[in-house]
Amino acid sequence: MGTTQTATFGGGCFWCIEAAFKELDGITDVTSGYAGGSVENPTYKQVCSGDTGHAEVVQLEFDPDVVAYDELLDVFFAVHDPTQLNRQGPDVGTQYRSVILYHDDDQRQVAEAYIEAVDESYDDDVVTELTSIETFYEAEEYHQDYFEKNPNDAYCQFHASPKVEKVREKFADKLAH
Repeated sequence: MGTTQTATFGGGCFWCIEAAFKELDGITDVTSGYAGGSVENPTYKQVCSGDTGHAEVVQLEFDPDVVAYDELLDVFFAVHDPTQLNRQGPDVGTQYRSVILYHDDDQRQVAEAYIEAVDESYDDDVVTELTSIETFYEAEEYHQDYFEKNPNDAYCQFHASPKVEKVREKFADKLAH
């Protein structure tokens, strides 16, 4: 296994995005958290208020020899609607915005080109924010592995399960075994 890299994405509720990415081979760690805002060490309640500027995000550690950054973007764009401004499904507010927080110039360039390329395939404009990661704050423990720990939770059944199924179907050749 090679050197791991880090990627950070926000596309609605982090429980759903976390569950989807955990399916992939080459992902060594997935952590739910908050990024992109101005409040230090925000709590879930603060982020949910919409006043901190943070988005719910997942931070991935991945092996680029197994899964490339652009493949992560394929999954990210498959499991959320990048044309919805500050919302995903029932979740509304800036904390649910579509955002790619890049860790270096290579990620920025790949994400920029990717957004430009996929924008034409949507009826509406892609509103995914592309910004440099400054600080990532890990979410409270009960948010980590939420879908795994609460598979029968109604929210998870309606929102996370379909995303996990989509990843299993669309990216079958990329799944962890």
